[in-house]
Amino acid sequence: MDAELASLEQKLEQLISRHASEQARLHGQFTAAQADKRQLQERVDALENANRELNDKLGLVGSRLEALLARIPEA
Repeated sequence: MDAELASLEQKLEQLISRHASEQARLHGQFTAAQADKRQLQERVDALENANRELNDKLGLVGSRLEALLARIPEA
């Protein structure tokens, strides 16, 4: 009976140890994923700002081009 209890205790300790290791590994992965998400969000924000700036410049270029075309006399 004592041998069976000792065996069960050993198995339970192994299970707890595996669980703790797996939990630590998953926590590390989660932390890394959060950091990746933050970096990606910053990149998306920067790209969206750049896109807005380019669209504004494109609108300005279009307006200038229309103004120039309006100044060209028709043949």
